[in-house]
Order: sequence, then structure tokens, then C-alpha cells
Amino acid sequence: MLALIPLLPLGGFLVNAFIGRRLPKSVSGGLATALMAVSFVISVMQVLALAAMPPENRQINQLLFNWIAVGDFTLDLALRLDALSAVMILVVTGIGSLIHLYSTSYMHEETDADFARFFSYLNLFCFFMLMLVLGSNVLVMFVGWEGVGLCSYLLIGFYYQKQSAADAAKKAFVVNRVGDFAFILGALLLVVTFNSLDFNTMALAAKAMPVETGFGTLSLITLLMFIGATGKSAQIPLYTWLPDAMEGPTPVSALIHAATMVTAGVYMIGRNAMLFEHAPMTLQIVAVVGAATALFAGTIGLVQNDIKRVLAYSTVSQLGYMFLAMGVGAYGAGIFHLYTHAFFKACLFLGSGAVIHALHGEQDIRKMGGLKKHIPITYWTFVIASVAIAGVPLLSGFFSKDEILFETFVEGHQLLWVVGAVTSLLTATYMWRLVHLTFHGEERFGHSEAHGHDDHHAPAQPAIQAHGHSGAHGHGAPHDAPWPMATALVVLAVGSIVAGYVNVPHAVGGHANLHEWLKPVFNATNCGQEVTTGGLAGLAIAECTPIEERSGDHTALELTLMGVSSLLAFAGILLATLLWLKNRQIPARLAAQYPGVHRLLLNKYYVDELYDATIVQPIKVMSTEGLWRGFDVKVVDGAVNGAGYLVSGVSVVLRLLQNGSVKTYAASMFVGAVAVLAYYLWR
Repeated sequence: MLALIPLLPLGGFLVNAFIGRRLPKSVSGGLATALMAVSFVISVMQVLALAAMPPENRQINQLLFNWIAVGDFTLDLALRLDALSAVMILVVTGIGSLIHLYSTSYMHEETDADFARFFSYLNLFCFFMLMLVLGSNVLVMFVGWEGVGLCSYLLIGFYYQKQSAADAAKKAFVVNRVGDFAFILGALLLVVTFNSLDFNTMALAAKAMPVETGFGTLSLITLLMFIGATGKSAQIPLYTWLPDAMEGPTPVSALIHAATMVTAGVYMIGRNAMLFEHAPMTLQIVAVVGAATALFAGTIGLVQNDIKRVLAYSTVSQLGYMFLAMGVGAYGAGIFHLYTHAFFKACLFLGSGAVIHALHGEQDIRKMGGLKKHIPITYWTFVIASVAIAGVPLLSGFFSKDEILFETFVEGHQLLWVVGAVTSLLTATYMWRLVHLTFHGEERFGHSEAHGHDDHHAPAQPAIQAHGHSGAHGHGAPHDAPWPMATALVVLAVGSIVAGYVNVPHAVGGHANLHEWLKPVFNATNCGQEVTTGGLAGLAIAECTPIEERSGDHTALELTLMGVSSLLAFAGILLATLLWLKNRQIPARLAAQYPGVHRLLLNKYYVDELYDATIVQPIKVMSTEGLWRGFDVKVVDGAVNGAGYLVSGVSVVLRLLQNGSVKTYAASMFVGAVAVLAYYLWR
């Protein structure tokens, strides 16, 4: 049954891709959603079966077929469910099912062909994402890794007639190829080093190796793999594609660019925790890059005016938190935040879609305001998710974010803790700026308003009509989301509240259940099980040896840090309320007083412009002037054309001899005979 989990959405893709345009929308969208729901049910059944196993042997394997056999190197197309992949398949299928349900209403105004095309892409993405997390080796993971990249390209550019959407899709595809090139190099080094790509085999071999004190082979392998993760999970320096990816339909942003695909890099590090644990220099790089990305994206989110781009930079920032956790060795905390983030960020993106739906495609928060009374379901679910991401106590984001900060501090990375704490303050601030400007204050959606100097506002998506209702801009008051959209929002909002309770820390009387669940994966992969593939076949791990067990009681410190993070969350909410609800003139005065800083943040630190000037334009010049006009036109075309000119010139001379005159032919024969005779007489 394990193979059915990815194969069901693959079946949905095939149906919608080939005959979907000839089916009613209710059948096309309903089939795609139902198959995802069945996949979720099977996932729950498999996870329950997994939970019934002893922790040291908690694995379900399914061999599909033997894929590669070259000498003593073998590789199978096989699936493996363990504690880590169990968390991921529940997120992908569970939240994926809700987003499919939401999309049946959100995309309803599309043509039959585009509607079916959308759901075929969405199902195909889920197939590849499930292959990524269920793959038992690096190559199967990489198939899923590249597959989700392809689907991301297709879905970002779904409105391909719009130039900005087509450009965003190409940008995402190219930037990710940079990271994927490094990932491939890392995979090749794994083959050379371990003669295997199987995760269990490599973990067993790495465990027997000493921890590298310098920058050795494992450090190089893990660094290359991390570069791949910076592309897929939008970290510095390869993060620039994700904000532009908001050109795709909003459900795409919720599923791919918030809850699933962008967390693939975090999952990859967790899956290879034993390799990274033996490369401490790489882990330091991971932690620093994660913290820097979290702070960097958080500052940009303070001034963005497109509702989806605020959430996009929030996603980049939260992913930075996850990498910070992985970099300090808190793998369980990183996966915990991945899990909770999927709920509240999917809820926020879908909530933004409901706002856009109500306002006929409007995405500029400066043209909103006062929506609370018009769309109450969207408002309350959006507020719950915003409270969760801000880190307010007793909601899911509080538990996971606080654990990352605690683990960072207790592992001795106090400077990174400060960066994370400041980012937490920024998160609460820009999220409640978004809430206030969208839902509170005066209504601004019925009239135009002069706005600052934001030349980087993304064009709105094609108008999405409220089904059977009039929208804004002179067409009547906005109306709340239809029931499929509202159902998804409510379920995700509930998840944003309760998801954190699967891992309540010991400091407040909990049992850290998720940590206990994941511990066998991070601390001793396949304890006591024999390795059956690769060059280490026949070996087995005899016992579960933890990566590292922390000694000492840190309850007081953890409670203190909880208090600090709670105060930061409330401080951010109060600051946003003061600046963007009580006195909106203050931000305008600050922008006028510090125009350089405001312009720097508004233009996203000019990173896109820097890349354009130092990478894109030089490549264009080299391609146009060097390779095209220089080499192709002058050398290649010159050689081809020169050959033609040579043949043409020779033919002109030969044509004089072939003029059809018998006298000329006789004279030439006579001259030739005389020449031959003269030659022999001369000798």
C-alpha cells in the first residue's frame, strides 16, 4: 500500500492531463481532490502501522524494482516509510487535500481546459513530492526533487500569457538549476565515497567515520547538498525566485511555496543528519545562512505592499528559522517548525486568496482596509494563523519557534539566538501590519488612493469573480469565501492552534512526543537492521547510539527564554497596532525621515538589481556579442558561408570550360595532347 500513496495523485494527473478538458469541472476537480484524500487516508493507515512497531525497527520498505546494477554498485527504486517521512507524507497529503478542495472553488472561473490543466499539475506535483520524501536513496529523492521543480515552473507560469508570470517561472527554474548542479556533484561524491546512495547504508558508514575537524570530504559533500537546499528552500543567495513565484495562483503559493516543496531542503538535511553531524563546519554554515536569511527577509517584509509578497518573504524568513535549527543540530526542532509552519502559512496564503477573491484580484494592501465585517470567516482564520506565526503562547508557532531559539541558545550560539529573537519581533510586527492594513481601519477598496513610491508592486492576477456575488470597486460589498474555501481555512486555522501540542516541551509538563518519535531517525538510522544494498551489504547497526545527548537540566533557562519570546511576540503586535492602526502617519513620517533606508527595504536591498548587473547582463552580453555575433556569426556562419563562396568561385572558372562549343573542346584536347608530348620530350 505504500506505493499507492504517490501513485494515486499520479493517476489524477493522467486523467486530467489527457481527458480532463472534456470532463465537467466538478468531475475534474472532484477526482483530483478525492484521490488526494484517499492518499491521505492510506498515509494515516501506514503511519499507524508504523507506530505499532518497536522504535528501533520502525520502518516500512517497499521495493518496486532493481534500478541500477554496475559492478558492485546497486541501486533500487524503493520506498521507505520511517518516522521522518511519516511526518512529511501526512503534511503533503493532508494539507494537499485541503488545498485541492479550496482550489475547486478558487479556480472555478477558469476555462474547462485551464481548470483541468491546473489540477493535473497540482496532482503531478504531489506525486513528485511524495516520491521525494518516500525515496529510500538519494537518486529516488532527486527524481522527486527535480519533479517538484518542474511542477513549480509549470504552476508559477500557469498564467503564461502574462509576461510577468512567464518571467517568474523562468527565474524559478534557472535559479533552482544552480542549486541542483551542486546537489548532483554532492551525489556523485557520495557514490565515490560510500559506493552507495542508500540513506541507511550511508548513515551506517558515516557513523563509523570520525567527526571531521577540518574541511574534509564529508564537509564538501554536505556543503554541496546544502547549496542545493538553498535553491529549493529559498535561502541566501538563491532565495530571489520565491517572492516572484507569487505570480502563480494562490493555492499554488499555499501548497508549493509555503507548506511542501520549499521545505524539501530542510527535510534533506534531516534525512542525512548523520552525514551533517560529522561535518561541523558545514553545520556552522547552515546555521549562519539560516539566521541571516531569517533576519534579511524579515526586514523586507516590513514594507511590502502586495499581500502575497509579504507572506512570501515571511516564508523565506521562517525557512531560515528551520535551517538555523538544523545548523545547531536541533533536527527535531527544525522538523517540528516545518510541521507547524505548514498549517499556519497555508492558512495565511489561502486567506490572502480569499481576500483577493473578494476584491476581484486586488493584491495591494493599501487598497484594502475594513474587510473584517465583510469577510468574517476569512478574517478570524487569518488572525488565528497570524497569532500562531507571531509566536503568541499556547499556539503552534509558539512551541516550535521557541524550541528553535532555546536549542540555539543552549548549544552556545548566543549571537544567532539574538538574530532569531529580533526576527521573531519582526515577524509579529509585519504580520500584524498585514492584518491591520487588510482588515481594520477605514475601507479603501472602493476608491483609489495615492500611494508612495513602490514601483515593484506585482501586477494582480487575472480577475477572479466571486461566484454569484458582486465584488468591490463599485460593485457592492465583498462577500466571504464559498464553502470549499471556507472549510479549508477553518481546518487549517484549527491546526494552527492545536498542531504544536504534539511536542509540548518537558519544561511545561509535556512529553516532547514528536522528538521521541523522530529520535531513532536522527540518532541511529535503521538500528539493528541489516543493510541489503550497496558496498556495505551484510553489515548491520548493533545498537542505537545517539548523535548527542544533552546533559543537565535546563528547565529554568527554557522557561526564561519562553518568557522573552512571548514578550517579543506581544511587543511586535503592539508596535504594529500603534504604527498601522492607531497612527498611520508615523510610518509615513519615518519613511520621509529615512528615505534611504525605506527605499533600500522597498527595493529588497537591490539584490535582484545586483544579480542582474553582475550575472544576468554579463551573460547576455557574452551570449549575444561573444557567442552569437562573435563566434556563431563570424566563425561558424563564416566557415559555412566561406565554403559556399569557395564552391561558387570555383564553379565560375569551371563554367568557362563547360560552354557547349565543340571547337573549344577540340582545341582543349589538342592543347592537352601537345602539353603531354612536350612533357615527355623535355624529359
